[in-house]
Amino acid sequence: MVTAEVSRRTFLKGGGALVVAFSLPSELAAQSVPPARAVKALPADQIDSWLAIGQDGRVTLYCGKVELGTGVETALSQIVAEELDVGFRRMTIVQGDTGRTPDQGYTVGSKTIQVGGPPIRQAAAEARQTLLSLASSHLGEPAEQLVVRDGVVSVKGDSTKQVSYERLIGGRRFERAVTKNAPLKAPGRYSIVGKPVRRVDIPARVTGTHVYVQNVRVRGMLHGRVVRPSAIGAVLGGVDEASVAGMPGVVKVVTQGNFVGVVAEREEEAIQAASALKVTWQTPRPLPAMTALWDTIRDARTTEKALVNTGDVDAGLAGAARVLHATYRYPFQMHAAIGPSCAVADVRPDGATVWSGTQGPYPLRTSLASLLAMPAEQVRVIFVEASGCYGHNGADDAAADAALLSQAVGKPVRVQWMRYDEHGWEPKGPAMVMEVRAGLDGGGNVVAWDYTVWTPTHSTRPDGQAGNLLAGQLAGAAQAKNPFIGGDRNARHPYVIKNERVTARWFAAPLLRSSALRGLGAPQNTYANESFMDELATTAAADPVQFRQRHLSDPRANAVVAAVAKLAGWVPRPAPRKRPPGSGVSRGRGIAFAQYENAFAYVATVADVDVNHATGEVRVARVFVAHDCGLIVNPDGLRNQIEGSVVQTISRALKEEVTFDGSGVTSVDWRSYPILTFPEVPERIEIALINHPERPALGAGEPTACTVPAAIGNAIADATGVRLRTVPFTAERVKEALSRV
Repeated sequence: MVTAEVSRRTFLKGGGALVVAFSLPSELAAQSVPPARAVKALPADQIDSWLAIGQDGRVTLYCGKVELGTGVETALSQIVAEELDVGFRRMTIVQGDTGRTPDQGYTVGSKTIQVGGPPIRQAAAEARQTLLSLASSHLGEPAEQLVVRDGVVSVKGDSTKQVSYERLIGGRRFERAVTKNAPLKAPGRYSIVGKPVRRVDIPARVTGTHVYVQNVRVRGMLHGRVVRPSAIGAVLGGVDEASVAGMPGVVKVVTQGNFVGVVAEREEEAIQAASALKVTWQTPRPLPAMTALWDTIRDARTTEKALVNTGDVDAGLAGAARVLHATYRYPFQMHAAIGPSCAVADVRPDGATVWSGTQGPYPLRTSLASLLAMPAEQVRVIFVEASGCYGHNGADDAAADAALLSQAVGKPVRVQWMRYDEHGWEPKGPAMVMEVRAGLDGGGNVVAWDYTVWTPTHSTRPDGQAGNLLAGQLAGAAQAKNPFIGGDRNARHPYVIKNERVTARWFAAPLLRSSALRGLGAPQNTYANESFMDELATTAAADPVQFRQRHLSDPRANAVVAAVAKLAGWVPRPAPRKRPPGSGVSRGRGIAFAQYENAFAYVATVADVDVNHATGEVRVARVFVAHDCGLIVNPDGLRNQIEGSVVQTISRALKEEVTFDGSGVTSVDWRSYPILTFPEVPERIEIALINHPERPALGAGEPTACTVPAAIGNAIADATGVRLRTVPFTAERVKEALSRV
């Protein structure tokens, strides 16, 4: 459990560390003050904001990106160790603390290595160059004649003349900015980056000693619970505080606008009081029926944006030998963290400290400051890993709940969400509809493509707005203004087609509160694009692999498709096999390809599925993935990410669908929102990694999630001859589709 706070300044004094930096007294002083005091953002252009070297030779990296179970703690440490020429075992990392680390925005979008890695690498390279300069003066040799090995600088050809990093630093300050002019190590000289390194966070997870935000405890802490509205949009009618008067441990009933909560001395007392508190709500207008979801989306008022418009699509369709049309649907889905969200907040008149599993400590900081009516400099957010997110789940909302309750009682408050809080009130991955038409010429080539996606924004993250926090919405914060983001991701396919039109129809108000879920709109759009490519291949009597390759011009794209076909032992075939209905089990295989966001990592996936014709049950037996994300930092960590993405997205493709009625979400437990179980995990997941050390590293967490649903859908069509166009591919949907054959 966490019982004490140690400032960065105290840590450095106790460890005898020397910070590689230049003089910035006010910023450095800000790091050493108690949590509930003014803390300015650390300047990202100073080495000292990123790195410190102790008298024992250990290197501490201060990183604005955070570990979400993706292995970035290990990979980022590899990058620093490589540039500094120190052993990996010397590395320590501090993450996501607005009082100790630079602002690197959100840890999202598979961008930690791609976007967060370069500034860290630059800082390490600058530090190394500075240390070489000091060593040159110390040893009396030009820097060009010096070599570094595990933090020890020596003269080429004379290892007796040497000095260690820790001796060079010796208590002095370097006063150096990150100029971006320091030379970076050439990939051909890498000895740590590109090598498999065991993840540093795994031992503590396995032994049960890893500290999650649920484990955080602070002195004098109370416990809180929020009483949720009776329905989405309900308005508070009244609170009968007498209904909990005299209950054990109750400290206060808190109301602010439509926000209602209780604070008690013990957690079970808070739970009991929240359950017993009598609250009346004014019933809002009911939501549309779930059966009307797709029509509601299609009928919504939209803002149209042309993403691609080349050639003459209408003429291309009119002159095509064959024209196909299909509509694909993707439901609301949850993040469904196994452990419900949790946070601890200590809000005092002169400042606030919040411990949260947030993906964006700095954006959450400004949102909480607005919610609490405090200057942002008086709010400190400290990241402590939660139980999973991969998108905007309830972590930020739990932090806001705790902050409001703590402010009301003037003491630290811990808020632990319940399962129905997480399932019912976390922001959902949005439901979407995708419609596509395409024409084939007489040779079976695609000559025209017309694609439209109906989507809301895929991000309502805090971003400095209290109105994006659930507690803020209930407490009466100003309505947030959110740009249209994410729903158009991968709406544009990667193929070369002369006449092409891609249109996003953005609508402002989804039925359920929505935000970012892993991949945002990329899995949905790729599912539609790649399913339709298979339908076109079937019509053209073409092999699905060869059909894709003849419409691809990017060599890296073709290489990835070829690699997965080889890995899977793909046997060319002209079209899906037609399966007569029956009670047996048939196997099929499908392929899907995507370049993430049309600009980053390349992924191709082949899925083998077994379909039970009697029950409709689909089992994914084997999955093959070929993956090109440029430079690979840690191949073991990369495989972890791909495997995890495969398993998670199989669950999304086969099982996950939020249900709701006129009041709100009804899938508030694991029975009503099932996820993939361990026995249902594929028997084999095989991965081919394509390394390009000469190219920039690209993100690897989300790209595979794009290809899995389409690969599974295409495999089901191969096994049964039946095309499913609505996710998830539940047993009920499959059985109903088979009954129509």
